[in-house]
Amino acid sequence: MPGAFLCDQSFRKVDQLEPQTEQDEVRVWRRRRWLGLSGKLLLLTIPLVLIAEIMIYVPAIANFRLNRLNDRLAAANTAALVLDASPSGMVPESLARDILDSIGARAVAIKMGQQRRLLASGELPPQIDHDVDMRSVTPWEAIVDSFTVMLESGNQAIRVIGPAPGGGQFLEVVVDELPLRQAMYRFSSNLLLVSLTIAILTAALVYLALHFLFVQPMRRLTANLVGFHQNPESAANIIVPTQRTDEIGVAERELSDMQRDLVSMLHQKSRLAALGLAVSKINHDLRNLLASSQLLSDQLASVPDPRVQRFAPKLMRSLERAIAFCQSTLSYGRAQEAAPDRRMMLIEPVVNEVRETAGLASDASITWVSSIERGLTIDADPDQLFRVLLNLVRNAAQALEGHPQGDAGVQQIRITGRREGAVAIVEVSDTGPGVPQKARAHLFEAFQGSVRAGGTGLGLAIAAELVRAHGGDIHLVEGTIGATFRITIPDRPVELLAIRGERARA
Repeated sequence: MPGAFLCDQSFRKVDQLEPQTEQDEVRVWRRRRWLGLSGKLLLLTIPLVLIAEIMIYVPAIANFRLNRLNDRLAAANTAALVLDASPSGMVPESLARDILDSIGARAVAIKMGQQRRLLASGELPPQIDHDVDMRSVTPWEAIVDSFTVMLESGNQAIRVIGPAPGGGQFLEVVVDELPLRQAMYRFSSNLLLVSLTIAILTAALVYLALHFLFVQPMRRLTANLVGFHQNPESAANIIVPTQRTDEIGVAERELSDMQRDLVSMLHQKSRLAALGLAVSKINHDLRNLLASSQLLSDQLASVPDPRVQRFAPKLMRSLERAIAFCQSTLSYGRAQEAAPDRRMMLIEPVVNEVRETAGLASDASITWVSSIERGLTIDADPDQLFRVLLNLVRNAAQALEGHPQGDAGVQQIRITGRREGAVAIVEVSDTGPGVPQKARAHLFEAFQGSVRAGGTGLGLAIAAELVRAHGGDIHLVEGTIGATFRITIPDRPVELLAIRGERARA
């Protein structure tokens, strides 16, 4: 019909619509929830219970048939004793017919030695359709014969053979198949009703138990995930774990911890974004001020004073670096650092410049120890290496400010450098109080790894980022006085090949 066709097409279009918003997704999820765990559990429970009932029914119907035939043999045994005890084996025909009707048989015969004796007979069938020897029947044969009897039609004759009373070899009973088939049908219907009742109760109990133990907690987890996805920055959407100790309880606790970490991380990212916005607003004016200072430093270079001539180049380099830092707008919080412009360079001049920039050349309260291998070279970007060492040295100096005596009785900053094969190793150490245990887990993370009150932790975070850009590593050395940071920067394979080529040409 056209109306039914249009209705069907409209429903198909509705089903094919993609959810446009998160609210639409929630509505679609609720509309299809019956196909979720509850629906699947119900669809799974019903066939499993039916399979169990079939496994019970098959041997039960086979056993019912065997018991029915054994009952006929037992009645025939009793009749055989009565008939065999009669004088000369002569039994009135009316009595024999009554005996056969009482046992539901057409004939009863017994084999004694080499002679087969017919004890009683009624209206014999023209032929015997089936023989059943109860002395050697197997379970598989019993099952197959039971379903064969139930699937047949008509009234066939069955000869049942069993052990004979007294000294006889076996006893034979001829019975009709139709009464047996009808009794099997009645048994099947009764067993079906009982089985369905038990199956419904069992399925309901299993469904309810699994629903409250597993499906309902999983729905709670799913609903929490959907709500958390809508507003991941809200701490109110963090799931409250239950006291369960099984796998679902573990999943709830792990989900709660993960959501708390994610909320904290998102808040931190928001603060970093706000910091980047604030720095970008002052970047323009600060850069102009530094440019003016650079012009003044250029004029100082023309002053003939020897001390001015000595410090003017260093002041100009410092201003150039400051302008570059402003130009990058705190590159750690805004974007990735520029790729390092690496070259083979002497490390000692950079260390000396770091000392002067940090103000330690004229500071007599802090002892400066430089233990750099003579002629030590490193494959690095000079400006980025300067920033790494300057951040570490300033952190060391700040750590010593609040502890005048230090752990070793003297305030000292020590820089050592050596080479191990193709790897340059630089260590910056101090005799301060060391790094607190609570700060070590997030030591190289911005706003989390600061070891002093009011610190941001950006110095170590920037140093770690620059070192890793060189393919190197920076970490805190354990078991030393104060704090010792070790920097390892390997030479580039391309650089090594070029050096080897130059040596070969020389």
